[in-house]
Amino acid sequence: MRIDKFLWCVRFYKTRTISADEIKKNRVSVGGNTVKSSKEIAEGTVIKIRKNQIDYQIKILQIPKSRLAAKLVPLHIQDRTETEQYEILKQRKLTQDYYRIKGEGRPTKKDRRDMDDFVDHDSTESMETGDWDLFFSEVEE
Repeated sequence: MRIDKFLWCVRFYKTRTISADEIKKNRVSVGGNTVKSSKEIAEGTVIKIRKNQIDYQIKILQIPKSRLAAKLVPLHIQDRTETEQYEILKQRKLTQDYYRIKGEGRPTKKDRRDMDDFVDHDSTESMETGDWDLFFSEVEE
């Protein structure tokens, strides 16, 4: 099986095109050598993949016939990635700011909905039909 198709089948990349592009960018190697998308692979091959600034290593246990369900992937590959790489990934995720600081930039959809709920809630409680008449009568005088 071609290496680009294999990486797509075991769900390492979302599309086969992305898989082929990553191989062209020399982010995938077999035996320390970069490969082309057309490289045929066999069982027992160890593949090194650079993805999200992490160096993954996988060993091929079986070659699938088509794209696999996520639960079946461990039957076809063995993850040999060092634990240090996963620790780096965890630290990187912890340092990222997932939420913007309040008061910076435009409000998100959730912020807008919260504001709309707040405004609608206040206006229905405080202003009734009689209050509107009083409000406008004071302005005209």
